[in-house]
Amino acid sequence: MASLETPICDFGWKAVDFDLPGVDGKRYSLASAQGKNGLLVMFICNHCPYVKAIRDRIIRDTKELAEHGIGSIAIMSNDPADYPEDSFDNMTRIAREHAYPFPYVWDETQATAKAYGAVCTPDFFGFNNQQELQYRGRLDASRKEAGPADLRRDLFEAMVQVAQTGHGPQDQIPSIGCSIKWRAD
Repeated sequence: MASLETPICDFGWKAVDFDLPGVDGKRYSLASAQGKNGLLVMFICNHCPYVKAIRDRIIRDTKELAEHGIGSIAIMSNDPADYPEDSFDNMTRIAREHAYPFPYVWDETQATAKAYGAVCTPDFFGFNNQQELQYRGRLDASRKEAGPADLRRDLFEAMVQVAQTGHGPQDQIPSIGCSIKWRAD
């Protein structure tokens, strides 16, 4: 399992549209996921210990961000051939068990992950209401284990700032996680 860090935020980079199937039987696009003040696009999966460590915090933060007009969507781009825990059936089960308050969609071709330049799980992309990238950093200081409950909420604070001003913070700390499991083409 390779651990990777995300690149520095490319402020103003425009979000790439997608049309992906959700575990709820619906299809989702950039427009259908966006809130009035912005959008949080998350690349996550089921098996990654970094994602498991912060799953409850992702749920908490996306619920609270919705109150600030920030929509959220989670995209699973791993190849489930070598990681069966990341299968669509398991995505459906995990989303139901944890009552995900956001669409959980499958990027079967991995085209969306490639278009976004996603490198790891979790990988967070925070956009303003003009679909311009304003945040590409960590959720908080947690790693493979959840940190203390009083950790600074980096992603949440950044996205509230985006909701209020349209701009993210200049100082951002990269997210760290397991590498995207690319298909062997």
